[in-house]
Amino acid sequence: MKSRAAILWEPGAQWSVEDIDLDDPRSGEVKVALAASGLCHSDEHLVTGDMVLDPDTARLLGIEQFPMVGGHEGAGEVIEVGPGVISLSVGDHVVLSFIPACGRCPSCARGRQHLCDLGAFLLAGRQVSDMTARHHAKDGRDLGLMCCLGTFAPYTVVNEASCIKITDDIPLERAALVGCGVTTGWGSAVNAAAVEPGDTVVVIGLGGVGMNAVQGAAFAGARFVVGVDPVASKRERAATFGATHVAASMAEAQALVGELTWGANAERAILTAGVADRALIGPMLSLVAKGGRAVVTAVAPISQGQVDLNLFDLAMQRKELVGCIFGNANPRRDIPRLLRLYMESRLKLDELVTTTYTLDQVNEGYEDMRNGTNIRGVIRYQ
Repeated sequence: MKSRAAILWEPGAQWSVEDIDLDDPRSGEVKVALAASGLCHSDEHLVTGDMVLDPDTARLLGIEQFPMVGGHEGAGEVIEVGPGVISLSVGDHVVLSFIPACGRCPSCARGRQHLCDLGAFLLAGRQVSDMTARHHAKDGRDLGLMCCLGTFAPYTVVNEASCIKITDDIPLERAALVGCGVTTGWGSAVNAAAVEPGDTVVVIGLGGVGMNAVQGAAFAGARFVVGVDPVASKRERAATFGATHVAASMAEAQALVGELTWGANAERAILTAGVADRALIGPMLSLVAKGGRAVVTAVAPISQGQVDLNLFDLAMQRKELVGCIFGNANPRRDIPRLLRLYMESRLKLDELVTTTYTLDQVNEGYEDMRNGTNIRGVIRYQ
């Protein structure tokens, strides 16, 4: 079938909205008509080159990473089912999870679906069943898919492992947000940081992921939630999601946290900035109390190999520095769980969306994100 899609032809370029050809689903795959797609910062990392595979890795996988259809937050309705699909039927409503969950690999079996073995193919962008493409450009070239999803298109073909079935009463336009940013932020606080009632928590970066880390920390019972961001409008909105205090910088937060805790510092700090720069790690750890935990959720450039921190302080105060992907969540459990909280008015999704765009406005949406005017932009499909 014919469709439209926003394609990134090479790093540094703008998204190009073009006609594409979309194949029928093969074994283990489904075709989905999408209602909406979130404009997540991770797609911006493709544009800047932060998530571009080195040539040797691409050759090892036997693929070319670009051109690529962007988008990895989406929700819609299954309109066609390939052979062998057992968990989905035509008409089912689904959220596309940016981490597939096969349910069979060692990580899935241990309840760590965010580390599913199929995640090894996310940047390769091909169908995880056979490493071939279902999306093709006008000139016949195969198109990769961001996180094997490609939600910057009204129709896509994905593997069954990437689909989380949800009930029909949940608005698909809001459900799309839980495919990445909401779950990543919420889980950063609840799962990775393991926030406990009475904790002081610092969230560094108040974008689409950071606001949900604030929500998660508040829901888990934190006494103080300090949001840190240089953008005044984001600091002003943070209270809506549960922040008790805000600061414009980590230096400002250091003094504030010291005052709130009588010098003990925060039990938890979570880095959700747009880019995880090496220079941010040391200051983040300085905000953390003895025996506390610092969580790195933000994406760093794939080539960045050094971090500035004080190892004496890390060891002697028994601080923890831990990584986090997708909020260390289990998508088949946590996506429906979070959407139930939304339907019960206990999770804020409507308030996250600053602006809604058409597919043709995708570059405008990312410009708004870079300018700090959006918490989260959403593309709505007819």
